[in-house]
Amino acid sequence: MSEIDQTDRRIIEATQGGIPIVRHPYAVVAEDLGLDEAEVIARLQGLIARGVVRRIAAAANHYALGMAANGMTVWDVADEAVTEIGRKIGALDYVTHCYQRPRDPPDWPYNLFAMVHGATRDEVEQKRREIAVLIGHLSRADDILYSKRILKKTGVRLTAGGR
Repeated sequence: MSEIDQTDRRIIEATQGGIPIVRHPYAVVAEDLGLDEAEVIARLQGLIARGVVRRIAAAANHYALGMAANGMTVWDVADEAVTEIGRKIGALDYVTHCYQRPRDPPDWPYNLFAMVHGATRDEVEQKRREIAVLIGHLSRADDILYSKRILKKTGVRLTAGGR
């Protein structure tokens, strides 16, 4: 990862908790920092290109959107097919994230995880069945783990003035 200068640090600190929900959010950030909007945008693009910032994205509150049933579907997929199947599952509009993790036999045979959201558990179970059809015979086992509480989701945060 590359080093950041003080201006980059100030921009990260100003945006890490969220950007204003306005027509020109980077203009607001720029004004608050005494910078030009184009510079803020260019610096953020540079931070992303250098891998300092991974992404800038909206984080929806699924519960507020009526998605009260949230299930992590887990699958035991043949290792040689997990990348291809993962891409297909990750492209589904009701899957918010899909990733591979190592198995932990004998208790945990699953290596593919996909978060599915729905208004009800029945809806999530229907979506799970759709994924099962997509995977077909390449899945040897599956399960679903339902969310019991909301956890605050944040990325790494810089502290003001810190390194």
